[in-house]
Amino acid sequence: MTLRTTIAAPFRHTRKTGMRKNELVYYYALDRKWMSTEQANQLLRRAEEDGLIRQENGIYSPLFNSAEVTIPIGFKPTSAIFERNDPTQELIGRIAQARNVEETQIVAEMNLVIKDGFDTHLLPPAALVILAKKYHVPFEDLQGPLMKSIRKA
Repeated sequence: MTLRTTIAAPFRHTRKTGMRKNELVYYYALDRKWMSTEQANQLLRRAEEDGLIRQENGIYSPLFNSAEVTIPIGFKPTSAIFERNDPTQELIGRIAQARNVEETQIVAEMNLVIKDGFDTHLLPPAALVILAKKYHVPFEDLQGPLMKSIRKA
């Protein structure tokens, strides 16, 4: 969620729906002093890869409603926004936390869905989405990365 909050911040603060790259880099690196200009460029690349923003004719726009994102007072992103997380592992963690069980139990249940429900014709990320829906665990922010992991498989 921190990456999503970081991406939403300049759009919320400026009340714009689209911004040029230099405006975003200025916001992150010089105005807020959250990161270097190089890191700001890296952030924009990662957000585009993860399906959070798109660039069209040199204008970046969020692919989500930035007005719905709550930005806490004094918010400053951590270095975690630059780390690549395995979306499958993250969803396993979310489901385990929501159900108050060990991650191994979620993996076992995922394997049961794959084996019994789909005769081994289902990839783990898809099985996790089924479990997330079953237990009402939000996963929408991971949809893009999960789809990419399915395409790579």
